Amino acid sequence: MLELKGVHSFYGPIEALKGVSLNVREGEIVSLLGGNGAGKTTTLMTISGVVKTRQGEVHYKGRRIDGLRPHEIVKLGLCQVPEGRRIFSRLTVRENLEMGAYTVDDRKLAGKTMDEVYGLFPVLKERSSQQGGTLSGGEQQMLAIGRALMSRPELLILDEPSLGLAPIVVAKIFKIIKDINGRGVTVLLVEQNAKAALRLANRAYVLETGRITLEGPAHDLMEDAGIKKAYLGE
Repeated sequence: MLELKGVHSFYGPIEALKGVSLNVREGEIVSLLGGNGAGKTTTLMTISGVVKTRQGEVHYKGRRIDGLRPHEIVKLGLCQVPEGRRIFSRLTVRENLEMGAYTVDDRKLAGKTMDEVYGLFPVLKERSSQQGGTLSGGEQQMLAIGRALMSRPELLILDEPSLGLAPIVVAKIFKIIKDINGRGVTVLLVEQNAKAALRLANRAYVLETGRITLEGPAHDLMEDAGIKKAYLGE
């Protein structure tokens, strides 16, 4: 469904990605692990068209997309939930969700999708007229995911969905991600909680200083001595 081939991306003169290659198959949950500054967010932003590739290719469902603008990529069925949630804090919950459907031309379909999002996140329905900025951190994360789902993505990209949340809320967010995947949405996940991410994922990649250094089935990486020491606190 998604393939990166030898991708190099830069921030000004700084090379953040140094030949990254990875793939995500339809129906999978794939996790991307790495320390701070490894290039995880840059990888996701490059896929979404926010950061442009200097070299290499990004393909989605067989089509090259690294030359497209972000909204064009969303229209193809690929949507990202950014790190830090980045909801519209002064808009209501409902207005935030409506913003997520700006690429959907069929208003009836958008309304149906909103009902589905409210079914997945009942608390958002309860808070529909409340400003997004007044929600708790966990509720804001649910809103950010719900806003992305409003575009009806086939591939959902999540950047640090558990960041800053209490453990009980994190467990709920991960259950929701599993439920979303069970509904047929493929997931690419960047997550600081490596143990939880590997438990959830089918496969995983490890990114270090802009390069993929390890990849394989998630359960195999859980048993890797280097992974245990570096990311699992063992």
